[in-house]
Amino acid sequence: MKIAFTSAHNLPAQQAFVALTKEYGQSAPESADIIVALGGDGHVLKSLYDVMDTGKPVYAMRRTDSVGFLCNDYRPENLLQRLAKAQKVSLHPLNLEAKSADGKRYKARAINEVSIIRETPQSARLSINVDGIERIAQYSGDGILVSTPAGSTAYNHSCGGPIMPLDANTLVMTAISGYRPRRWSYAVLPQDSVVEINVLETSKRPVRIEAGDSVIANAAYAKIWLDRQKTLTLLFDPDQHLGERIIKEQFML
Repeated sequence: MKIAFTSAHNLPAQQAFVALTKEYGQSAPESADIIVALGGDGHVLKSLYDVMDTGKPVYAMRRTDSVGFLCNDYRPENLLQRLAKAQKVSLHPLNLEAKSADGKRYKARAINEVSIIRETPQSARLSINVDGIERIAQYSGDGILVSTPAGSTAYNHSCGGPIMPLDANTLVMTAISGYRPRRWSYAVLPQDSVVEINVLETSKRPVRIEAGDSVIANAAYAKIWLDRQKTLTLLFDPDQHLGERIIKEQFML
């Protein structure tokens, strides 16, 4: 089994990288069977973006003080046996097509969520269409995000959105500090939904779009949908499976 180790920049991750490459060797990412990512969730997501076009599986071990929701526990011993027994979780990224106020067009992908967020003290004003039907004529607040089930435990959850099981076949659209409509906070959508967001008053109330590592300033329009043709694979120890973690997360007080 050929392994390509990658690590975050923090000291524990760097030390683990040295120890594990000495013990198990190091293959080039393009020829490896598995990518082993050492760090936290941020580094896991970076590793998944790096293999977006190759589809190589990523097995992550936590080498950070952060939550590391997408990581397995760090244990350097018996790594080959753990990899052989690891269970697969398939993820699909979000596609984004966007346009800025000056007419420039952009494309991006996001694994967790796409966010449309105000850039000034003025609240964002947006119109929201789902599957070609206007659902909210004028939304007012800090912004809107569209999340995958895998991302529902992250920014979406901190904004008050629901945590969704991996096999829920849904997307979640959640208000970021929403003001109007008063009683609207989120919507659970079928995974084949197409969300379109138009920015109202772009000059007075500018917004930016964040999708993965892409940031689009002074945005005017966003089209967001799940790319079910593109599959990313995360590997977990059987007792740390992501699906079970998502269930547990909903009962944490």
